[in-house]
Amino acid sequence: MEHSPKPRLVAVGAICLTNIYRVAAIPPPPAKAIADRAVRVVDGMAISAACAFVKLGGRAELLARTGDDPEGETMRRELAAAGLDMSGVRALPGGRSSHASVVVDAKGDRLVVPFHDPDLDRSAAWLPLDRIDGADFVHAEMRWPEGAEAVLAAARARGVRAMLDADVGPVEILHRLVPLASHAVFSDAGLFAFAGTGDLETALRRVAATHRGHVGASCGPAGYAWLEDGVVRRVPAPKVDVVDTLSAGDVFHGALALALAEGRPMDAAARFACTAASIKCTRFGGRLGCPTRNEVDAAVG
Repeated sequence: MEHSPKPRLVAVGAICLTNIYRVAAIPPPPAKAIADRAVRVVDGMAISAACAFVKLGGRAELLARTGDDPEGETMRRELAAAGLDMSGVRALPGGRSSHASVVVDAKGDRLVVPFHDPDLDRSAAWLPLDRIDGADFVHAEMRWPEGAEAVLAAARARGVRAMLDADVGPVEILHRLVPLASHAVFSDAGLFAFAGTGDLETALRRVAATHRGHVGASCGPAGYAWLEDGVVRRVPAPKVDVVDTLSAGDVFHGALALALAEGRPMDAAARFACTAASIKCTRFGGRLGCPTRNEVDAAVG
């Protein structure tokens, strides 16, 4: 009996080496807080989504940049060990790799302090866009807009579905990238900023009025909302005891892309993704808390 190949994702975004610390509370400055847990992880929005895609049963490759420093070498090695195809990742001579510190409190809220080298070459001219051929999904985020724009445009030209993680960021970048995505999947805060309103239904309708593809928003504990045939549809997130929300949105994106690539309708795909993200929130360690496929399937029922 022949088995269908695993769905394949091509992800483009920024790679970061992140130290995560858990504290009882994040005090106002000046202050000192003692961590009771700590972990180092290689992440980034699209990178964590790709890792979730792989852990939940798919294949993924990255189109990304690092510096040619020891941190970049470490990141490339660790992501390869996580099962990602790293052949589309370039080490840029003279560049410094991105790194971050994250403090997570007892309620699961966090303070994120990233550093991205402003002098790192932003050109996307070197990207091997032929890698998109035959992909089931492309996934992009906003931290390297030149790369995201090139990959999203190439996916559209090839008829490959492309998901944009439309998070909070410069609105002018969203205006460049959103029209290129077949699936514009916002955070609720990113949607409100882009649409210019804090009302979810109004915001979805405003974006959908000029967007040819799917428009939706992940809303944390409120789950996922999207516009379908002129009606706002919603899937709630399972209620959980939150430990760490870091990378929950990224796990959601990776799980949603995988479920859609497997042929699930949007409501079932959203339920699968909300469940995966909720389970992740019960575990400390950012994307390392992503559940397995068996865990999500068992929780979905």
